[in-house]
Amino acid sequence: MSGVIEQQRFMCAIGAMQTVVAIPKAVPVLHSGPGCGTMVAGFFERSTGYSGGNTAPCTNVSENEVIFGGVQKLEELIRHTYQVLKSDLQVVLTGCTSAIVGDDVQQVAKQFAEAGRPLVFAETAGFKGTNYESHSVVVNAVIDQFADKYADRAAPRDPKLVNLFASIPYQDPFWKGNLEEYKRLIEGIGLRVNVLFGPCSTGIAEWKTVPQAAFSVLISPWYGLPIVQHLEEKYGQPYFRFPYVPIGGNESSRFLRELAVYAGKHGADINLDAADAFVKREEDAFYEEIDNLATFLLEFRYGLPAFVHILHDAGYVLGISKFLLHETGIVPKEQFVTDKVPEQYQADILKIASGISSKREVPVFFQPDGGLAQEAILNAAHEGRGLIIGCGWDKDLARKKSYDFLSAALPSPYRLVMTTPYAGYRGGLRLIEDIYNQALATYR
Repeated sequence: MSGVIEQQRFMCAIGAMQTVVAIPKAVPVLHSGPGCGTMVAGFFERSTGYSGGNTAPCTNVSENEVIFGGVQKLEELIRHTYQVLKSDLQVVLTGCTSAIVGDDVQQVAKQFAEAGRPLVFAETAGFKGTNYESHSVVVNAVIDQFADKYADRAAPRDPKLVNLFASIPYQDPFWKGNLEEYKRLIEGIGLRVNVLFGPCSTGIAEWKTVPQAAFSVLISPWYGLPIVQHLEEKYGQPYFRFPYVPIGGNESSRFLRELAVYAGKHGADINLDAADAFVKREEDAFYEEIDNLATFLLEFRYGLPAFVHILHDAGYVLGISKFLLHETGIVPKEQFVTDKVPEQYQADILKIASGISSKREVPVFFQPDGGLAQEAILNAAHEGRGLIIGCGWDKDLARKKSYDFLSAALPSPYRLVMTTPYAGYRGGLRLIEDIYNQALATYR
């Protein structure tokens, strides 16, 4: 066995440059070879931000820097970047070459930070893990080296302010829409939210208030957990964790009601009756559309998807499976978790998966090799019309199986996603639209 996998649906650690790109007016500075930024830009299409993708500053480490070191070149690049770009924050990220050579990048970053420049350093050499893991490394670096330094020490803890950590920017195609929906819902029950990433964030001003939050909210089965654990240790901020993407009426309501109770127990003056009334209004609006959908399903005379295979990260596999089974009747068959979940988190994910249905087993496989996942689906035999929810690479598999196909993961060359959510009540409705629009499009 060579250890080589096919159709990897995540990046190496330096892919966390997209975490930086997602912070308004933040600039990733790559101390790496020229191919690293190009590779990341190619995988995360349409993801430039303020200065990311192919426009990200890079030292373009060559043989010369391997022999003599690249510290001086990095210092020059940082100075020139400040001259060219009016950035609010720079984050220096290391590639494999600079990490192997042993350049003292931390000392370079420290010099600029001590001179009053908002600059942060993070070790993101590709061999250190995946971008799911290095996302936490970068966020914790910004917290320790920037937010902690520039926070208002005299400001009291705000009992209604929470730090939100959920979709990984750009790795989740729906991250902008999801964060907007989470913010809307969390504020709807009476809290305030530090979103930190994307157009709903106020940028570095929001990061400076991270220490003032009463607690953190983590929506994830495992990625991002080191962030909230670090905040708990550093500032004594506890965290509320919802272990998968809440989609549709059932899970969105559960998420909000559990969060409201948690906030009340941790000092927030939450009006539980008002919070419950907000949830009820959202539920009513959601289920009114589901009632309309029921009419369509009863009257539609052609075949619609009866079962689904999902190839996605653990948060979406669990969230979409629960939603489709309980709110549309589409039965989850073999599901494939593609985000290379560390072994210590796998048992918890399987435990959640075992509770998706009380009547049937939902098989969940941890399979970062997209080729092997496709082979398993190709050889599976199920009666009825099927649906595959995956990335662009799975489109041909759906054609071979005569299944419907929905592109919902990276890489996604067949779909443009801007601010579409799949989380929450609105995300559930959008997911239903997308699934049945794909089915209807097959009829001419």
